[in-house]
This record gives sequence, C-alpha cells and structure tokens, in this order.
Amino acid sequence: MLKKLTDYLDSNSVKYIVTTHSPAYTATEVADSTHVPRNDVAKTVMLEMDGKLCMSVLPSSYMVDFKLLRRELSAADVELASEGDFKAAFPDCDVGAMPPFGNLFGINVVVDKTLAGNHDILFNAGNHRETVRMAYPDFEQLVKPRVCSFGVRRNIRGDEFDVPS
Repeated sequence: MLKKLTDYLDSNSVKYIVTTHSPAYTATEVADSTHVPRNDVAKTVMLEMDGKLCMSVLPSSYMVDFKLLRRELSAADVELASEGDFKAAFPDCDVGAMPPFGNLFGINVVVDKTLAGNHDILFNAGNHRETVRMAYPDFEQLVKPRVCSFGVRRNIRGDEFDVPS
C-alpha cells in the first residue's frame, strides 16, 4: 500500500515524509511512538452510512459521535462497519492501518473539522510500522473530504468524552 500511496502523492507533486517506527496498533500508540501530538495523528474509522461504506477521519484523541455525524450528514443510519464489511476494500492494508485516502478505494471520506485546522497530518501508511506526514491542505486537495464536526474528545481522566468547542 505504501508504494501505491507514495506514487499517488509523487504524481501530484505533494511533499511528504515516511517514518518507520516500532509496531503501533492504535492511533494513540502511533502518536506516542512517533512523538507527535495526538491531535496531529489522524485515525481512520470505517463506518456504514445508509448502507454504504464511509471513511471517517479524526484526531487520535477523539471518538466518533454518531448522533452528531448523522445530523451533519443528514444520514438516517450511521454505525461502525465490521471488519468483514471493509476488509476486502483494502486488500493491501493491514486491518486498522488504512490511510485516510478513501478516494483511492472509491469510498467517501468525512473529516472532523478539528483535523482541518492542522498544518500537518500524520497517518498510517497501510501497515502498523509506517506513517506518512504531509501538509493538511495537500491532503484535503487530493481527497476532497466532507469536513464537518462529529468528534468528541476524551477528557483528562480518559474515561469520559467532551464535545469539542
């Protein structure tokens, strides 16, 4: 997957950095392993929205608020997609390490507005050992995601959630 992604970025003259790190299986672990603020690390959460796969992208320290997302997208039904629902759509990716480029797989992408305010974005490159860092505006230009507010942030204790301001 990394080659497909870097070829795509190269063909669009986008600058990026690939980093190899010890295995990290959650976006929070990626942030800690790469010494990047958690709000700069994007995690991909696969959803089933009105019967279709949808890729949501938000900071690693956030969770999807399904009520907010349904309202923002005027969707009747939004729920987590099961691994079986999306695994075949990403044959070259480790499960849980899909890069947020749904456009490369024919899948719509929705990004939480908190990420859209970042200068850079860092994300898994299709496996649990490599990440790509690039300018967020370049990401948005290539992916053309729908940007809206649907994330909730963990509070300091980490066991409750707060709606971002």
